[in-house]
Amino acid sequence: MYKINDVVVYIRDVCKISDVDNKSKYYTLIPINDKSLTIKIPFNNDKVRGLITKKEVEAIIKKIPQIELIDFNNDKMVEHEYKKLLHSNEHENLIKIIKTTYLRNQDRINQNKKASEKDSSFFNIAEKLLYNEFAVVLGKTYDETKNFVINEVNKMNNKK
Repeated sequence: MYKINDVVVYIRDVCKISDVDNKSKYYTLIPINDKSLTIKIPFNNDKVRGLITKKEVEAIIKKIPQIELIDFNNDKMVEHEYKKLLHSNEHENLIKIIKTTYLRNQDRINQNKKASEKDSSFFNIAEKLLYNEFAVVLGKTYDETKNFVINEVNKMNNKK
């Protein structure tokens, strides 16, 4: 059972518990990125989980260079695959989306083409979901977390 001021992930959003109603058995959540929104959920909601630990964040960051890109057999299935991975709620799948969309857009830019709006959109969503949770766990801002992860990955890539 969670307490007031605990930070949890509800579906994919990082939220702070603002109230615990033991009588009706409901939590009141406020997403950290939208303080105007209030969410009430029952205690036994299976879409809420605790944050990952700092050790887990560090382990995920260490795995980033080995995480495979998404392999598309059919370009028409790109959006479907991105959505499927987003809804899996797995950090490694968010990283797959970030890596794949970034490299696809870089490839387009290198060919003097415009970056794909679809890839850019999924890139931004995946980054937001990943870095919001990492930021809370690491005690950093979103931007500090993003820079930290990029720097750590660059250090690992430079050791190769």
